[in-house]
Amino acid sequence: MNRTARTVLAASCAAFVLAGAGCSTKSGGSSTDDAGTDGVKGGPGVTADAITLGALTDLSGPYATLGKSIVQAQQMWADDVNAQGGICGRKVAITVKDHGYDVQKAVSAYTEISPSIVAMPQVIGSPVVAGLLDDIQRDKVLTFPQAWAASLLGKDAVQVLGTTYDIDMISAVDFLTRTKGVKKGDKIGHVYFEGDYGSNALEGSTWAAGKAGVTVVGQKIKATDTDLSAQVTALRKEGVKAVLISAGPAQTASLVGVAASRGMQVPVVTSAPGFAPQLMETPAEPALTAMLHVVSAAPPVSSDLPAVKKMVADYTKKYPGSPVDSGVLSGYNAAQLMAADLKAACAAKDLSREGLVKAHRSQSAVDTGLGTPQNFSDVSRPATYHTYITKPDKKAAGGTVLVEDAHELPASKEYIESRG
Repeated sequence: MNRTARTVLAASCAAFVLAGAGCSTKSGGSSTDDAGTDGVKGGPGVTADAITLGALTDLSGPYATLGKSIVQAQQMWADDVNAQGGICGRKVAITVKDHGYDVQKAVSAYTEISPSIVAMPQVIGSPVVAGLLDDIQRDKVLTFPQAWAASLLGKDAVQVLGTTYDIDMISAVDFLTRTKGVKKGDKIGHVYFEGDYGSNALEGSTWAAGKAGVTVVGQKIKATDTDLSAQVTALRKEGVKAVLISAGPAQTASLVGVAASRGMQVPVVTSAPGFAPQLMETPAEPALTAMLHVVSAAPPVSSDLPAVKKMVADYTKKYPGSPVDSGVLSGYNAAQLMAADLKAACAAKDLSREGLVKAHRSQSAVDTGLGTPQNFSDVSRPATYHTYITKPDKKAAGGTVLVEDAHELPASKEYIESRG
């Protein structure tokens, strides 16, 4: 997700509220330090009978498909929680604002909803989160970005879920050298968005390539670049043996489609933001199936994990006709992790913002059943080093199937240690 994307599309500032919160951003009512007779400390977003969360999403910009999936998955979670009596005796509501991947709109939306929320289980976009960091830290609003730049680490109130972009690319280089014949002395291409997403991914690929004796040939692009013919031409001239891409689904489809049409049949690896199941309905489908792999901290939606299968069944029933993509799994997992934090804070009798952040950081092995356990106790490190490798499959739920189960590379920890 790239900073320049906010200049691509003008976005409406539509807002709506989930889980019966109504149309006011002050849903849930005013809060006090002692929110109820149960002795649980409250604060903004917490009353005697309600917990109000916030979400700053993209429903009208370049990641609108992802935003819709995450919003719907988190609504499903809130509905399920409330049907079971809520959390800490309180019903959960989520106030949702669409920023259209525009940083200034996101800042305005945060200013509007922040007085009446306790936490945010969804904020889409590295540039958006970067623009809000100071406010989030000042207000102590526990925030789960749908963004994975390493620059977001080190903040008490901000939790990158899963791996960061650089760790994903270390895994990608390892996969290429282990299974795709890339060897010492070879060149690999890396096409990447300018901004935090691409630059962080390039850090990881460059480090891993150096360890493997491989050279990275970089190609920086903008979010407005949807025809990657020039990049394919440049990489083909360099004789690369494989290509990494850290961009959006449209760019991945263009890269793979153009490469295949020109006889450049090399393996291509992206991370989760670079693929969407909708691509399997485009002319690029055969090339994607033949050439692409995806590295991610989350399992594929087609996973046999019981919790994933249940989520898919529940989502399909609640939203018939909606694609069950990686955004559904990502959004639902974030909501489940937020639930674990809220329950821990309730047990500690402190649902204030500070209490929720403290409860979150006290957890070192949280497992929702939707992937691998995550460690939130060290603000400076990724929550996990485990990654899955998947590949496109038009017939599979979510558009991908498992190639390699979750595994942790010693090199990833070595890389983090080398950065201090």
